[in-house]
Order: sequence, then structure tokens, then C-alpha cells
Amino acid sequence: MLMKSASQSLTEQLCARFAERIRSRLLAPGARLPSVRLCAEQQGVSVSTVVAAYDQLLAQGLVVAYKNRGFFVRDASLNVAPAHAPHAQAATKTIATDAQYANPPMPAPLNSWSTATWMATRQAPLDATALIRGMFHKVNNKPQPGMGVFPSEWLETSFMQTAVRKVTSVSALREFSLQYGEPMGDSGLRRALSQKLSALNVFAAPEQIITTVGATHALDIVSRSLLRAGNCVMVEEPGWAVEFARLDAMGMRILPVPRRADGPDLEVMAKYCELHSPKLFVSVSVFHNPTGYCLTPGSAHRVLQLANQHNFHIVEDDTYSHLAPEHATRLCALDGLQRTIYVSGFAKILAPGWRVGYLAAPPELVDRLLDTKLLASLTTPALLEKAMAWCIDQGQLRRHAERIRTRLDQARARSTKLALAHGCTFAAEPAGLFGWVDTGVDTDALAQRMLDEGYLIAPGALFHAVRKPSTLMRINFATTQEAAFWKVFARLRDGVK
Repeated sequence: MLMKSASQSLTEQLCARFAERIRSRLLAPGARLPSVRLCAEQQGVSVSTVVAAYDQLLAQGLVVAYKNRGFFVRDASLNVAPAHAPHAQAATKTIATDAQYANPPMPAPLNSWSTATWMATRQAPLDATALIRGMFHKVNNKPQPGMGVFPSEWLETSFMQTAVRKVTSVSALREFSLQYGEPMGDSGLRRALSQKLSALNVFAAPEQIITTVGATHALDIVSRSLLRAGNCVMVEEPGWAVEFARLDAMGMRILPVPRRADGPDLEVMAKYCELHSPKLFVSVSVFHNPTGYCLTPGSAHRVLQLANQHNFHIVEDDTYSHLAPEHATRLCALDGLQRTIYVSGFAKILAPGWRVGYLAAPPELVDRLLDTKLLASLTTPALLEKAMAWCIDQGQLRRHAERIRTRLDQARARSTKLALAHGCTFAAEPAGLFGWVDTGVDTDALAQRMLDEGYLIAPGALFHAVRKPSTLMRINFATTQEAAFWKVFARLRDGVK
């Protein structure tokens, strides 16, 4: 709570609190500040104190205000005020008309567009860097429910140090540190990856595999190789905010496809194909983020039929492959890497700091994808790739993943029980690393109250191509298995109006 002091007034303290969150991107552009009256109640100050603090934020250019709508974090990159979307019902499907399909969210404005036209065609976009900054921003030592990764103590191993020592002998350092690595990536790692993929029934020769600086880099290589500004791209919604923002920054027209328990909404995909001729579909088939859904064979077959019929490629992001059973349905396995491109990495399960990822592609696309990699990064770190190959070849990665899965199963059971006991419901069956939880209140508003208590949550608005209020939030099962968090959550949720 704010406290009176001789050096700083309550107004200055409140203004400084919001200003720090806005500058550190814990409050994303487009986010709505609490109403004046609600903020006064939450902070234990007078309405006049909040009004004065908000006035200071306005004067500093950090927020904008609209009559009868409230205060919003200003998006400095667009130099326009954010639009406010009406409240949306959580976990409900709306059957869209042809007109809705024909007018999906627009890409970034062209120079010839006026500000008025831009504001009329688009709501405030999600600044995905806010999510990333929030993930890396250490609020305190509490487990953070909105994190997208395992706690660091879960990933501590002894074999990784051994792997590094194996590949950093004096001769190895001389050989690999003073010259570029192989353009496609370390040949030993690509051979190990080829064998690893075969266990998933994804058959790719080492010559079809390109290593990258993490899975996100692999996704970027595919987009830059196959797309041009203005192309239409289908993405699953809810989905990964970073992918939405990355495609938006490249000038793509994003076509959100509702993600259901069995896979993407095929009716929506078919309509998009008829109206927009999309070039690409980006999908997380196994342990979808944030719902935890897994693709069924029937849905996968129909998606591949649409790809062949309408001539688009599919990028299958299998970031959570290490947590899933090998027999889980994957588009690349059914398609045989014809229209599909497989993407994965090791940051989630093993070594976030190593940033080793890869893609496996149809032979005819490999040269195009490699050219894009070379233009962007020249090559990838040979020493870390050799160390990763050792971890795979020695079976260390497989055994480590088994331990993580066992620990995660136990954490998921505890977290699920606590969530239900504190009045939440699950919009999707708990599975994988994340839970898709319905809180019953606006989680954007709840997020600010939780931050006051030292907890970063991931509100549902983060997982939509166009930001809109939601009663959902994504939780990390590994970091929400303590009752202390849920007690704070329940107390603050009951105060959200």
C-alpha cells in the first residue's frame, strides 16, 4: 500500500508506480488503467489523489484518456490512442458471417493511410514484448503463475556441464571458436535430430534439417522465406502472442482460427481459404499454448486436405514435444514433410540460455530457408550444438525429459486441485505445462491487482490476435502449486468489479 512520506506525496508515489510499470512494459500499450474510483479503493487513497496521479501520467505522455471510457496506456509507436473492445464472453464460439471472415484484423498501417482510417479498422494490438519483458522481469522470489517456462531449479542438471567440457577441449576451442560453423548447423546434431524425429514418425534426413537460434528463430526463418508483406496467414486463437506480433510486424494479414479440443475450426479455415488464399497456417498440434489441446487424427487429415486443395504450407510448432507422448498426432508425420515444416527446440526443456532450435523441411524448400538463415545470422554456435548432440546421443536428454514429465504430472494435479478449490473452472482439460482457467472476472483488471501483491499473471487478452477483455488466464502448473498464491488470487478476484 502507498504510505505518506515527507519526500514524496501519495499522488507522486501512485504516478511513479504506474509509470514504472508502463516503461518496463508490465503494462502493455492499449491496457486500460483501473477506473478512478476502483483505483482509489485498491490503493487506499482518495479519488482526488488518483485523479491527480492520472493527470501526471497524461502530462508525461504515458497514457491517453477518453471521455466515458477511461485511461489507456499510450502506444508511442503508433502515436494514436488505443481503441477499447467491448467485453467478450469467455470460452464461447461465435459463428461469424461471410462479412466477418472477409474483414480479419488488418496489418500495420501503410504510410498512405490516415490515422482515422487506421483507428477505424483496428483495435489496439497486443505488444508481445510486454509479455517477454514481464517473463524476464524479476518481481520477487515468488513463483510466477504467468511464466512460460519451467522454474530454473527444475532444469538444473549435472550432465550439461559434462557436455560442455566434452566439446571445449583446447583443440576443440581452437577449431570451432576461430571459424564459422557449418551453414546448416553441426552435422552431428543434425544426425541426432534425424534419429530423434524418426521416433515421432517424422522422417527427415539430416540434409532436410537446419539448426537455428531457438524455435522462435526457426519460425522467423520460415515466415521470411515463404511470405511477403500483405500475405494472409492463418493462426490459431487463442495462441502465442509473440507469433501474432511477429507476423504483424512483417506486414502480414492475420486470420485467427478458433482452436478447439480436436484441432483448428475447419469451417473457419475453409472459409478463409475461399476468401483470402492464405499462404501459411501456423499450428501447435501437441499441447497447444495456452489450452493444452492435442490434435486428433481426423482433424489433422482434414487440415492437410485443405492445404493441398488451396496450396498453402503448414508450420508445425512442436515446442512442447519433450512433454508429449511419441504417439501424439503430428501433421508432419501424416504429411511426410511435403506441405509441412516442423519446428522445435530445447529452451523449454533443457537449456534456455543455449538457444538451440531447428526446423525440418521439404527438400525443395531447404535452400530458400538456408539462404534466409545465412542472411540473418550467418551460422549458429557450433560448440553449443555439439554439446546438445552429446546430450541427445548419450540419452541424457531423454532421461531428463522423463524426470520433468513425472514432476510436472504431480504439479499439475496439485495446481488443478487448488484452482478448483478457489472457485475457478477449466476451459480446457488440464494437460501439458499450461492450464486455461476461467476466473469469472476481467483478468486484465485482475492482473494489475495481482501485480500489487507481487504476482505476474497471464490474462486471456494476451492470447488473442486483437486484444479484447477476457475472464480467462493461463497458468503455469509448475509455478501454481502453492496455496499462498491461490489465497491471494481468491481475495483479489472477489474485489474485481
